[in-house]
Amino acid sequence: MNVKPDLTPESWQYRDLNTRAPSLSVLADTLIELADAGHPVAAGTADLQHSNGLVKFAKVYPERFVQFGISEQNMVSAAAGIATTGMIPYVATFASFLGLLTCEQIRMDVAYCAQPVRLIGHHTGISMGFYGTSHHATEDISTMRAIADLTVVSPADGAQLRQLLRHSATYAQPIYFRTGRGHDPVVYAPDHTFSLGKAEVHRIGKDLTIVACGMAVHGAKQAMEALNAAGHSVGLIDMHTIKPLDVEAVTEAANASKVILTVEEHNILGGLGSAVAEVMAENPTGARLKRHGIMDEYALISPPKRLYEHYKLDGDGIRQVALGLL
Repeated sequence: MNVKPDLTPESWQYRDLNTRAPSLSVLADTLIELADAGHPVAAGTADLQHSNGLVKFAKVYPERFVQFGISEQNMVSAAAGIATTGMIPYVATFASFLGLLTCEQIRMDVAYCAQPVRLIGHHTGISMGFYGTSHHATEDISTMRAIADLTVVSPADGAQLRQLLRHSATYAQPIYFRTGRGHDPVVYAPDHTFSLGKAEVHRIGKDLTIVACGMAVHGAKQAMEALNAAGHSVGLIDMHTIKPLDVEAVTEAANASKVILTVEEHNILGGLGSAVAEVMAENPTGARLKRHGIMDEYALISPPKRLYEHYKLDGDGIRQVALGLL
């Protein structure tokens, strides 16, 4: 009997990496928009043009697209070279490879040489699920934010990714974009505007304020709404730009809230939680800090939805963690 598999994002069976997902298609659509507007953008990928949607850009602007094959380090070095010609290259592959395997090339060829390369690390965190430790990217924030002169961005959804990509067309420094698997829940309206380096402050809570990034923002927003409905005063800051961090937003929240809870799909060491801790240590307040994410371990192998539940990175899990602090 032929049974059609359930390919919804929530499904245990969903594993098709070659399905061009809605928010990842934003990458190609926005690059086409920028090219149409006269920006000298180019794109490249390491054999993943279907997974990241760049196949669409390749069809519209074939002369501006490079298929590097499975040679991620070469792709990054070549992108730095392309940038010296006046082009603005956007190169994309799995975050586990881009943020870790190509670290030396990003450091020396891109950041040290101050080339305006845009590095798109997609399928980040534990979103690869079944593919396991080699394809999980839970250390890339800490690695990338330690590289001088490299901006680190983690959009929450497709609308935010689109806006930040548009800003990147005229941004001087290299940028590492940390994006999800592409089936990211919608957080913002399509016309919502964002700025690189400026956090999106939903509200500041008197009892607790959550500081989240990337896929964790949707769950954090659900947790905030549930806790406020229960009578607590809980806020949320979407720290989409992790470096440079919006110090003012952190200190404002820490001065107004009793507790700051950071939430990230990443090791709690070296990531968003550490960045916020550094700010709070240098700008002492009365607020307590709790870092929530992957607790310095290699993530388990399981469907992404189950992993988010296990690590309490979904809405109910974040609510439970916050409630424990309240």
